[in-house]
Amino acid sequence: MKRQILILFVALLSATTFSQSAAKRTSEFNLEKKVAIQGYDPVAYFTQKKAVKGKSTLASSYEGVTYYFSSQANKEIFAKNPANYELQYGGWCSYAMGATGEKVEIDPETFKIVDGKLNLYYNAYFNNTLKSWNKDEVNLKKKADANWKKFIN
Repeated sequence: MKRQILILFVALLSATTFSQSAAKRTSEFNLEKKVAIQGYDPVAYFTQKKAVKGKSTLASSYEGVTYYFSSQANKEIFAKNPANYELQYGGWCSYAMGATGEKVEIDPETFKIVDGKLNLYYNAYFNNTLKSWNKDEVNLKKKADANWKKFIN
């Protein structure tokens, strides 16, 4: 009986922790109607080296964040290891996170894979922040990592 109560307690604690962590993630991530990357396929950035719009009929969620996929194959790749396709800095502009510590919108077609992570950038009105990122990537990445921790902790 004590063992069953302990198992129940651990399960309840895990569910509560997951629920809080998922809620925290969704509040900090760059989402539109709970969907990441404005509906673009996170796997395509890695496998096709380009931004590809996903389909709402091919959706999958990971820790409270919903992703769309352009193919069933990409959805299955994601399902095997979703952490590999997590958005750097919650899908906010990597340059802005490093330069000012701010959450700035992105253009899903302006991206770079850095250390195996998908980084997205603002690109509008003659301001492509990927170009600025490339000029000082090492320094900006260190600052962005530190700034992002303030949001998720």
